[in-house]
Amino acid sequence: MHRHRAGTAAPEEAGARESPAPAETGPPADLRQSSAADFALLFDQHAVAIHRYIARRLGSTEADDLLGQTFLIAFERRHRYSGSTTGALPWLYGIATNLIHRRRRDEVRQYRAYSRSEPAGFDQRGDPLATEVAARVDAASASRVLTGVLANLRQAERDVLLLYAWEDLSYAEIAAALALPIGTVRSRLYRARRALRSALGPDFEENLS
Repeated sequence: MHRHRAGTAAPEEAGARESPAPAETGPPADLRQSSAADFALLFDQHAVAIHRYIARRLGSTEADDLLGQTFLIAFERRHRYSGSTTGALPWLYGIATNLIHRRRRDEVRQYRAYSRSEPAGFDQRGDPLATEVAARVDAASASRVLTGVLANLRQAERDVLLLYAWEDLSYAEIAAALALPIGTVRSRLYRARRALRSALGPDFEENLS
């Protein structure tokens, strides 16, 4: 944006100036005042991340359905949200996680199916947790080990572990997403890691901190 000196410009000079570029649009700073159009912009920003998270837990077909539900619920509850627009992603993860809870049996069934399948059955690309598992055990069986552990974790511990390892949320962001004290997040993550160490041997230490 160009700054103009004070003064009166000649008509022809003023007319020759370029029109100022339109301001960039985005969701309003306060989501409680947002419209459906504003939420469409929020969807554009975060839909890929939320869809990926749901798909890794329930499969792509379920993710297609729950993605829309996540943003619909968020829009309906926008008046309760008190954070900033830029910090809305953990809130959306929390809504998606609650929807996943309703299909807990489907999630566990999927992990158990993966644990019995060929290694290609579980996508490890870009997954720091699976990468660390693969570094400690035979790469061909890493996905089976990981998904077997995930299937046997308590739901509360699985939520914390996957938001931390898959979605790269901080302790504070996980606490905000799941409406938990940070101390509870730490203790649940500790128990989830302990389950991994138990499955992979006493020398296993995740390189996730």
